[in-house]
Amino acid sequence: MRWLCAVPLALSLGACGSHSSRADRPFADRDGAPPVPADVSRIPEPVPHAEPRSAYGNQSPYRVLGRTYQVLPSAAGYVERGIASWYGSKFQGRPTSSREPYDMYQISAAHKTLPLPTYVRVTNLESGQSLIVRVNDRGPFHDNRIIDLSYAAAVRLGIQAKGTGLVEVRAIDPADPEQDSTLPRPAIGRHRVYVQVGA
Repeated sequence: MRWLCAVPLALSLGACGSHSSRADRPFADRDGAPPVPADVSRIPEPVPHAEPRSAYGNQSPYRVLGRTYQVLPSAAGYVERGIASWYGSKFQGRPTSSREPYDMYQISAAHKTLPLPTYVRVTNLESGQSLIVRVNDRGPFHDNRIIDLSYAAAVRLGIQAKGTGLVEVRAIDPADPEQDSTLPRPAIGRHRVYVQVGA
């Protein structure tokens, strides 16, 4: 990972503008789980509540690795299915795109276009495991991946060992979090086609 602005870190925050992504930052060469696996089973899910848009990470459009992305004006009605990946120790303590420090032991995620922050329900379409996640970062910048989960979220959803998994991502309205509990859960089974079913 590299800084796109060739200036010292202290200056690059201003020189690069309000958006920064994990694709821009010079971290260690390898990512992975913590050296000693942690028990994340008791880490509470984030509770959806209204938050102002982050002052950082919502610049639109923005470019990463030669591609341009448009941040959605709202997360309302957003539903998408595709591949989830995860990120861990390589980024521990580093600033996310929203400038919050990344904590791999929290239930968080990165997304390319959802406003920061956004609360989403992520469901593993192969196992049915489901989790509320707070999106506070940008990524993953791979064509075939739709969300990058924190280490803790990946473990809880059962995809950490494999590295990736087929999921559904559904935005939650903080003004009506109870609506999430009344929506039908996605059918679980074999899914061979990854499609975006809403935006």
